[in-house]
Amino acid sequence: MQDSLNIAIAGATGYIGLQLVKILLKHPRAKILYLCATKSIGKSIYDFDKKIIKKKLPKITKVNKVNWKNVDVLFTALPNGEAQKIIKKLPQSVKLIDLSADFRLEDYKKFKKWYGISHKARKLIKDSIYSVTELAKNKIKKYRIISCPGCYPTSIQIPLVPLIEKKLVNTKNIIVDSKSGYSGAGKNIKKKFKFKNLFNSVSAYGVGSHRHMAEIDQELSKIANKKIHVSFTPHLIPMFRGILSTIYLDINDNCNAKKIYNFLKKYYKNNYFVKIAKYNEPIGTGEVMNTNYCKLSICENRTKNKIIIISAIDNLIKGGSGQAVQNMNVAFKMNETLGLK
Repeated sequence: MQDSLNIAIAGATGYIGLQLVKILLKHPRAKILYLCATKSIGKSIYDFDKKIIKKKLPKITKVNKVNWKNVDVLFTALPNGEAQKIIKKLPQSVKLIDLSADFRLEDYKKFKKWYGISHKARKLIKDSIYSVTELAKNKIKKYRIISCPGCYPTSIQIPLVPLIEKKLVNTKNIIVDSKSGYSGAGKNIKKKFKFKNLFNSVSAYGVGSHRHMAEIDQELSKIANKKIHVSFTPHLIPMFRGILSTIYLDINDNCNAKKIYNFLKKYYKNNYFVKIAKYNEPIGTGEVMNTNYCKLSICENRTKNKIIIISAIDNLIKGGSGQAVQNMNVAFKMNETLGLK
């Protein structure tokens, strides 16, 4: 294990990129060598966020100016399709930790279907791992490309993957209602949703067609060894950060909410960043704000053989930069919590 890791961040001035900078500045073994963007070249990162700890940091540069011989890890927080171009220019010694959708889907044809662009690094998909850290911990070290899940899928898979693996729930009618702060839509939110009164209302979007459905279905289907199609509807709510996913499940006859609660508590007992609320106790995003925690609540439903699971994360940390750093820690055999407590 080396003493420090030399880091480059591409997309450093977006919400996720700025959060990455903040986390890595607290990481005892991370050294930020390059901050990259397509605009604002030569500017200081402090121009974008005054709350960043005052330490000497490099000026913003273009990614093609990076000397890759000096870099151990590249984080990419770029629009979809960009990491695929960059990875082909990287030496084998550089590990890519990608926060876009570029390597989330195992089938490049499905990537084209859901994202509308052809995959530019098809042969490298096999060299990548899709990593919700808690669910891929034992495999991450083997891969050069680590694909970080979307924020919604992180909140959904942490509770669902163990339950499906253990065959405790019926997979035919999984319903997920998720609500996110508007930072999840990125800095161009006003352009994307220009006809909606975003800051004073709740807005459903991507109904029946949100891109994250592809990776949710893919990962749950792999665990179940059969096709699963989740009913998923996301909403933007008038707050900056946080995700609350409410998951409605049919459970098998030999099961009940208390059994699910006990099982998940035992399953995640050695995972620092997954917290289980008291039985039947509702939760909110305030309990995980500005942290890398995922907090779960298992609640009874008045209808027999049905339960409700509530999952709360900070979309910019556990749903983004925090999980990316957590993946890095595991990949380089460091303490999983470094920079994240």
